[in-house]
Amino acid sequence: MRTTVKLTAAVAAAAALTLGLSACSAPSDTSSSGSSKKGKDADPAAKLVVAASPTPHGDILNFVRDNLAEKAGLKLEVKEFNDYVLPNTATQNGEVDANFFQHKPYLDDFNKKQKTDIVPVVNVELEPLGLYSEKVKKAGDLGSGATIAVPNDATNEGRALKLLADNGVIVLKDGVGSAAKLSDIKDDKGIKFTELEAAQIPSRLADVDAAVINGNFAIGHKLNPAKDAIALEKADGNPYANFLAVKKGNESDPRVQKLAKLLNSDEVKKFIEQKFSNGAVLPAFGAVKG
Repeated sequence: MRTTVKLTAAVAAAAALTLGLSACSAPSDTSSSGSSKKGKDADPAAKLVVAASPTPHGDILNFVRDNLAEKAGLKLEVKEFNDYVLPNTATQNGEVDANFFQHKPYLDDFNKKQKTDIVPVVNVELEPLGLYSEKVKKAGDLGSGATIAVPNDATNEGRALKLLADNGVIVLKDGVGSAAKLSDIKDDKGIKFTELEAAQIPSRLADVDAAVINGNFAIGHKLNPAKDAIALEKADGNPYANFLAVKKGNESDPRVQKLAKLLNSDEVKKFIEQKFSNGAVLPAFGAVKG
């Protein structure tokens, strides 16, 4: 999930090219399904287009599309993005109808920084954040001179620093918690930090002594959190469940409501538990708090 979104001009250009966000794009008041009606007035028979990260979000949505959607009378299309910015901009602009890839702290910060008005619909799953290394066997082996890669967005960087502090790698200022920034480190113990886009970190693991990697990107790069992580975020009481989200005003769209119900179904719970039996993804159903 993102917040202090650091897009270079090249990335921004690539983003625009990917989505075709140009003057000839579809107007923002028209959905990707071609319907100008929104919210409860949306055509329930129209296709619902949802943006998602490939794993696990795309996996879960594809399962729903292939096994549950037709019986529920839902036409579902999944568009996958290896990015934490484009799914929200596409949802805001009407390029897609909804997205599934982020947690509440990230969305709150994104809305504030980008002046968007995207809202959560229902929680679906949780991906514990992990610390990985190809050079050390445990977190305690990371000492002075070591380099650790962390996500460069505010919410995930805060989670990463809290994970490191919880495992004795660094010491944070009192009371900071998961809102921590690099400037909130009280004692870095001589460790250096490399800030990278979350999606880039797994491919750079060999270049650093350790890296904090989001669960979806970890499993997307064949890492097994339960076996490969030298430190793993605890699931109990974790506020970072990922949810289905839409542009404000579209929560009552009958297609969105159908999808929300399916995403919280027993079938999806079983699918998550079986496909991600390594504990990399956990069902986290219900209303979004806060």
